[in-house]
Amino acid sequence: MDFVGILLSSLSFLLDPTTIAYALATLGLALHFGFGGLLNMGMAGFMALGAYGYAIGILYFGLPWYLAAFVGIGAAIVFALILGIPTLRLRGDYLAIVTIAAAEIVRLLLLSSAFGWFTGSADGLSGFNGPGGTVTNPHEGAGGFDQSNPIPDGTYGFVPFLDNERTWYLRIVGLSILAIAIFVVWRLVNSPWGRVIKGIREDEDAVRSLGKNVFAYKMQVLVIGGVIGALGGLMLAFSTNVNSSVYVTSLTFFLWTALLLGGAATVFGPLAGSIIFWVLQAFLGLLFPALAKAGLMPFTTIQASQVKFVIVGFALVLLVVFRPQGLFGSKKELTFVK
Repeated sequence: MDFVGILLSSLSFLLDPTTIAYALATLGLALHFGFGGLLNMGMAGFMALGAYGYAIGILYFGLPWYLAAFVGIGAAIVFALILGIPTLRLRGDYLAIVTIAAAEIVRLLLLSSAFGWFTGSADGLSGFNGPGGTVTNPHEGAGGFDQSNPIPDGTYGFVPFLDNERTWYLRIVGLSILAIAIFVVWRLVNSPWGRVIKGIREDEDAVRSLGKNVFAYKMQVLVIGGVIGALGGLMLAFSTNVNSSVYVTSLTFFLWTALLLGGAATVFGPLAGSIIFWVLQAFLGLLFPALAKAGLMPFTTIQASQVKFVIVGFALVLLVVFRPQGLFGSKKELTFVK
């Protein structure tokens, strides 16, 4: 068993575009729950709209990738408004049920064959036969993401970050977006606006008694966090095919795991939690099948690859019991530990 090779392959996820995408979505979730107190279980829906809006903007409207990205952001804003107007007066578990149902509605609409001519149905938007003819990939062609890559063809970096020019371009763009998102959230939560939303998280009736429009602040939190989540979906769309099978309910649960791991009411906790979670997932996902192949585990390689979810789930239970504020969070920030 090549333990060193497994370790190096896992460490490559430190700067993987997928990890950056999940870090963005987890940051949006931190704004929703950690700072705003909104129990949103439907972040996968925001990510799906960001990704599909981007792909549709290119395939149907012929927009360059940077303008198509705003189609995805706009779709997330509309979704936040439709979701928030009738539901933000709900609290706790009721809001969680509504948001997880809304995300499933979005996924099923994208998956439905009734809209297959527009969303690609189960095939997604790769190899999609749109009105302008067959498009191999929304990243290719005039105005596509790949065409804007200024890095010359070749292999760059060092082990475990030895990759081609496209992967490095994805990393540069993703890290730039993530840095801007972190700065914006940091400035917001440390502003008077941030103090108001923290007050709403703690006791919205008290904030309402001070003359603040609690509903308006909640809506702002939902929209801003949803936009950041949509940016996570955009990063996934940049790096891989756009398919509804990616944006399932389990994705939201993974984001919650990363959020609770790093610290819900922190700005940098979502980044650290996402990195730790996805690197650990990658490491265990490679280690256990290798152990099974070597005869050191009583499972097949396929069965062994699923053991990582048991280990991570058990670790999450221990984390919530013994350190509910996360690895980098402050216990006094969390209402559910009072």
